[in-house]
Amino acid sequence: MTDTTQFEAAAFRRLLRHLNVERPDVQNIDLMILAGFCRNCLSDWYREAAEAAGTPVSKDQAREAVYGMPFAEWKAQHQAEATPAQLAAFAEARKRHG
Repeated sequence: MTDTTQFEAAAFRRLLRHLNVERPDVQNIDLMILAGFCRNCLSDWYREAAEAAGTPVSKDQAREAVYGMPFAEWKAQHQAEATPAQLAAFAEARKRHG
């Protein structure tokens, strides 16, 4: 039986590259509206997995691992202010995504 960990790790790295290098224009709020998760969710999952494995990781460390730079830097470079339409769509999406 094949250990899929290396494949999963490669897919995760590819997802991060896609979100942070190829499509940094895609806003977290839009990801939340459409998919119910965003880059911050990925960083929370990363931190939880590290802690479950016995390696404490801070929120800032996890976000840097996911964003590829400190979160404040990424936010300043790429994150736009949410529009009223995005905020309304996000409120509706939260009802759907729980």
